[in-house]
Amino acid sequence: MSDEEDTQIEEGEDESDQEPVECKLTEQVCGDSLALLCKIGNGLSHAYVKMDLHGKSLTDISIISAFVHVRYLDLSDNKLDSLSPLSSLTHLLTLKADNNRLTTAALPQMPYLQRASFQNNNITTTEGISHPLLEVLNLNNNQIAEAKFDAEALRKLSVLEIRGNQLTTTAGLGLPKLQRLYLGEN
Repeated sequence: MSDEEDTQIEEGEDESDQEPVECKLTEQVCGDSLALLCKIGNGLSHAYVKMDLHGKSLTDISIISAFVHVRYLDLSDNKLDSLSPLSSLTHLLTLKADNNRLTTAALPQMPYLQRASFQNNNITTTEGISHPLLEVLNLNNNQIAEAKFDAEALRKLSVLEIRGNQLTTTAGLGLPKLQRLYLGEN
């Protein structure tokens, strides 16, 4: 460890308090992260549909919008504060975005999204979560004080994990198909 690093530690600076160094997702990293070759469209073409980008310290994923056939995406353990580039991934089935710096889980409506996890972020609201086929949603360990969900937009949601937040009421949880609700540590 260098003297400079020793000084920072002695002064009590925490790495998580510092601005993240910009780390853009590149085509090379995307290519190395692709897996699971599947048929797409009319069944005559093939594409890789699984992308695992966890733990890459990414701050910018704008290039991901070119990978329109991705169905399974893991963005966990990065430094992302926005998921807006995912709007073109309309075939997404599973999204894992745990341990980032997200303040919202809002995304444009994903017609096929079935599982989404936004655990351990800085999310403060549940607004904008409206995916018609979503069955499992994990919002554990965020800063959500009030959970309001659109029952019509989330008509298939059966499992909701919202532990470790700041909830004071369950009044906005009118979800007709909800079978399992996890509310501990609120």
